[in-house]
Amino acid sequence: MKKRKMKKVVKIGKLEKLVYTFAIILLIALPFTVVFLQASLSKINIQVEQVKKEIKTQEKKNESLAMKINELASLDKIIEVAHEQGLSYNNDNIKSVE
Repeated sequence: MKKRKMKKVVKIGKLEKLVYTFAIILLIALPFTVVFLQASLSKINIQVEQVKKEIKTQEKKNESLAMKINELASLDKIIEVAHEQGLSYNNDNIKSVE
C-alpha cells in the first residue's frame, strides 16, 4: 500500500489578511509619497531663492536711497537750495539742541 501524504491547508485569518493588505498598500504608496515630498521640497526651495533675490534687490534700493538722503542732507546742498529759494545761510541763527 502506498501512503498518501496529507497536505495541511492553512487558512489565513481576517487579521492577517488586513495586515498583508495594509503592507501591500504601504509598499505601493511609499514611492509616490517620496516623489511628492521631493517635488514639494524643490518648489519651496525655489520660492526661498526667489525671496532671497527680492530681498537683495530691495537692500540695494535701500542703500541707494540712503546714499541719496545723505547727499541731499549735506550742508552744501542745503546752502544751494537756500540760495535758489532766495534765502541766506546765517550760522548765528542756528541753534543746536543737545
